[in-house]
Amino acid sequence: MVDMAKTRNFNMKMSSLKEEQKQNQKGIFIYLLITFAMTYAVEIFIIMPLAASADMEQALVAQALVSSVMFIPSIGALLARVITKEKFSARNLMITLNLKGNLKYYALAWFGTVLLIVLGSVIYFLIFPKQFDPGLGYLRAVLDEQAQSVGMELTDGLLWKTMITQTVMGIFMSPFLNAINCFGEEWGWRGYLLPKMLRQFKIVPTLLITGVIWGLWHMPLIIMGHNYGVGYPGYPFVGILEMCVFCVSFGIILSYVTIKTKSCIPAIMGHGVMNGFAAVGICFTSLTNPFNILLGPSPTGIIGGLGIIVVAAVLLYSLYKQEKHSPGGIWV
Repeated sequence: MVDMAKTRNFNMKMSSLKEEQKQNQKGIFIYLLITFAMTYAVEIFIIMPLAASADMEQALVAQALVSSVMFIPSIGALLARVITKEKFSARNLMITLNLKGNLKYYALAWFGTVLLIVLGSVIYFLIFPKQFDPGLGYLRAVLDEQAQSVGMELTDGLLWKTMITQTVMGIFMSPFLNAINCFGEEWGWRGYLLPKMLRQFKIVPTLLITGVIWGLWHMPLIIMGHNYGVGYPGYPFVGILEMCVFCVSFGIILSYVTIKTKSCIPAIMGHGVMNGFAAVGICFTSLTNPFNILLGPSPTGIIGGLGIIVVAAVLLYSLYKQEKHSPGGIWV
């Protein structure tokens, strides 16, 4: 009788686990379907025609819509939770700060991202020194055009004051200024998809697959030239591939701090820094020796992103080792 009871309990437990896994798979499928369908529809049928228009107002509307697309992953996560009748709890929502004992992970997401962006730019300019302009050639050209449009003269003092202000704002304010938009992405990718995938796969395939998914989510924008322009050799496939490499590597860092803190808040901050500070290296590029956006100096280029790629590999290996010594899995 005891053995029969144990067998019955075991069967019930296995049945419950299978049902839970089935619900988990359903949530992933619904989330990805909604997120990709909405994003591609908006970008292909609305943003692309507006961006191609010669009307400046329509082009500005297209630019605004690109920012609004960042909210779609969170919309997908919310709808997937509702459709699958998932309970809304503090743990599931992944938006508690969990600061105690986790400040180092917040520092990694915030200042670590800053250092990796700077490191990538430095590596790029060491390899291509002729493309470095200590006189801020690229930024000077952009600001000079803006100054002329309002009848002002761009002085060296104003140029460097703007550069310093933008740098300080990028380092210290971008996690907060970009928090709302980046929440739109991170509550979806790291707050919903990541834990769901970790219940289906081991850590290495989870982070590689989710990174590629994140990269492919950007595909219509890459085709429009949003990150790498157009007309480069291998367009648009090389750009799509590079975006996937960037999203895998930076996604590993964002996933690492999410796993360690059980919160997507540090990922939101790291994403905010990336969006607000990534172009710092471009400000120092030369106009006479143009930079290669596919290579750098921004972190979406292969060379500009070398620091991120190396750190991501180290963190992925660390999580892999942790998983090997965690019988219950890494997401507990």
